[in-house]
Amino acid sequence: MSAPHKLELVCPAGTPAAFRAAIDAGAHAIYCGFNDETNARNFPGLNFSRAELAESIKYAHRRGAKVLIAINTFPRAGALTLWRNAVDDASRLGADAVILADIGLLDYASGAHPSLRLHLSVQAAAANADAIAFYARSFGVRRVVLPRVLTVQEIAAINRAIEVETEVFIFGGLCVMAEGRCSLSSYATGKSPNMNGACSPASHVEYREEGGELVSRLGGFAINSVGAGEAAPYPTLCKGCFEAGDYRGHVFEDPSSLDAASLIPQLAEAGVTALKIEGRQRSRAYTEAVVRSFRKALDAHAAGRPIPAGELRGLTEGQQTTSGAYRKTWR
Repeated sequence: MSAPHKLELVCPAGTPAAFRAAIDAGAHAIYCGFNDETNARNFPGLNFSRAELAESIKYAHRRGAKVLIAINTFPRAGALTLWRNAVDDASRLGADAVILADIGLLDYASGAHPSLRLHLSVQAAAANADAIAFYARSFGVRRVVLPRVLTVQEIAAINRAIEVETEVFIFGGLCVMAEGRCSLSSYATGKSPNMNGACSPASHVEYREEGGELVSRLGGFAINSVGAGEAAPYPTLCKGCFEAGDYRGHVFEDPSSLDAASLIPQLAEAGVTALKIEGRQRSRAYTEAVVRSFRKALDAHAAGRPIPAGELRGLTEGQQTTSGAYRKTWR
């Protein structure tokens, strides 16, 4: 009997402290971004200056870990230099790969930095073998982060038909949109997740006590209300509570987090190369706990032992978990 397929653990870091915590907890690779709108987690107090990233890359490389820099938003007209400079700086600082979504930026990176490894961001929403093959053939993309809308069986079918590596999400927040196509938040706030890097920016979030309930608003739109003692989900429109016909509830998505630890053997069998944890906006303590738990799970899988599961329920949104689209449980 052959040994189980080894998987790479790709972990988030929104700050240098979280970066070091993830490395020390056993991350094989870290993904992070510059502190500007070139990455899709462009929040105040998050992300890295050039100097911080230079030191962080050295820290990772001394410990045998890789660094993947997310430059995964779509350049604004007239501001292309900001994104091109990010690619140039990632290469200069010694990043192991850049994670890109925009076709024009992929073309620039492949031409200006032919030795720089290119990963295709989930924001590109490449969800079939033909689309992935196009990116590989045209720009030399070596890995694709698959959208969170595919079953394990669909992932296996894609891997049988392509030559590049695949990376899938294993834990953290879910997105019901085909990534790269979200318009809900930008409608409510004027800030596009895919261009400005801010889904439900904190500056547009408001909580208010009304009639004995806590009401949350985004950009002036009331999107949820909870009673005393109930867990309040972060106010993203896709996790809001709405009325649709005779139904009142979470029309788009329940306030649950993805936890697919139990599917690690099936994902490995499907030919996946890397498992990705979501959460660059999370705390250092959260990052450390999640990374340590999943490194333990991957080590158990590699050794042929049962996967420990359910350890992280307390860190999930609403203390609820789902296997998401892997088993097609979304409405």
